[in-house]
Amino acid sequence: MQTTLTAILKRMGAGILPALLLASCSIMDYEGDCSVNYRARFRYDMHLHYSDAFAHEVQSVALYAFDRDGKFVQQFTESGEALQQEGYSLPFELPAGTYQFVAWCGLENELQSHDVPSLTPGVSTVEELTCTIRRDYDERERATVEEIAPVFHAFVPHCTLTDEPGTHYVDIPLTKDTKTVRIVLQHLSGEPIDVNRFSFQITDENGLMAHDNSLLNDELLHYQPYYTASGTADMNPDGSRATTAVSTALAELTVGRLVKEKDTRTILSVYNDKGETVLSIPLIDYALLIKGYYNQALSDQEYLDRQDEYNLTFFLDEDNHWISSSIIINSWRVVLSETEL
Repeated sequence: MQTTLTAILKRMGAGILPALLLASCSIMDYEGDCSVNYRARFRYDMHLHYSDAFAHEVQSVALYAFDRDGKFVQQFTESGEALQQEGYSLPFELPAGTYQFVAWCGLENELQSHDVPSLTPGVSTVEELTCTIRRDYDERERATVEEIAPVFHAFVPHCTLTDEPGTHYVDIPLTKDTKTVRIVLQHLSGEPIDVNRFSFQITDENGLMAHDNSLLNDELLHYQPYYTASGTADMNPDGSRATTAVSTALAELTVGRLVKEKDTRTILSVYNDKGETVLSIPLIDYALLIKGYYNQALSDQEYLDRQDEYNLTFFLDEDNHWISSSIIINSWRVVLSETEL
């Protein structure tokens, strides 16, 4: 009798152990998977509205993983509609350990305006992962750039991936490197302005970015407008029938990352059809003139990284020269003095 009872208990025990194991896995499935999963969670809130605009702004992602010593391990990419889904994150597989992550996002686009090198696992280093703005050369052998696509960067220098079961997220905070600059010329007299009588450019040595988004030594780039137009705006502020038409010339350019602390200056220039200089200003210094109005808590560089559009209006006299006593920057009128900059 005792032998039979012992056998029954043994059989019950043999069945209880797998049942307990299944119950344990079931609990883990409820809380997350029993397996180990890693996902990169991208975020783009490095702008002046501070909300996450990743789904609306970023069209492609490329995530590069390096080991703790900076040797390349693997690249993970995705593009298209998947990035627009709510709560999007990029799945990736790596052994547990400590890594460095670099992201260059937005590179897949119609313009194909940036280049990154191909890396060899176990051989290439994180310092080799640069991003270069493509350029052409004009008849004077100057490096020229027209339109460039919105490109985003992130660098996570230290991240430890655990082998604990479940889904683990790595946060990838993005910074937008591409800036849009709109230049508006307007006569104080209101007389018409022909945009074809002017040429516009921005010069800077900012076409080669390192893995940490700092600028490496590069040649001088001459950014050219990808769009110009002449137009008029009818002004009727008092509601009367009297109407004043304001004539304007518009040029729109895109430029690479604006960095304050560097050896060279970012210069915005406008020339007339005789080759004479209408205006020439240090763009970064002028852009920072309006930072203090409502972003005093930000460092100069954080403000430049958060602001991705600069709209500048210059007023011309009858000789098509800039009246340098004032300028409108992003709807803020700045009254300038000779010691302003």
